Amino acid sequence: MRIVVDTNILISSLIKDSITREILLLPYMDFYLPEFALEEVEAHKVKISKLSGLSPDEIDFSLDLLLENISIVPAQTIRPYLKEAEKIIGDIDPEDIPFIALALAVDNDGIWTNDKHFKKVRKIKIWNTPELLAYIKKS
Repeated sequence: MRIVVDTNILISSLIKDSITREILLLPYMDFYLPEFALEEVEAHKVKISKLSGLSPDEIDFSLDLLLENISIVPAQTIRPYLKEAEKIIGDIDPEDIPFIALALAVDNDGIWTNDKHFKKVRKIKIWNTPELLAYIKKS
């Protein structure tokens, strides 16, 4: 299964040892993340540290471990899909345009996010954590 990961999923997995982290570490899953999302994680590192109780170095170590199972997709790969992605989600949340563009750019089975506004998207399969977990358990 190939899944585009929203930043909230990655941040959630850094904050707490949870099913989200376990899923991200599954070796038979392929995950994709737009490269800019790493900047977003970096921008929230102080908050992640407070919520998780981890030091910045421990966060970096955990992130490196998670990124072993996540393909970082460069901006130039998603750039040709940004206009179409903007039509799909730009009116809902412009910050999510790169995730839609990434889903349009690479072969995948949808986007994994816990942001409810993504459910308004019809062109791409949207998974929340309980849905993805149920699918994995069934497969």
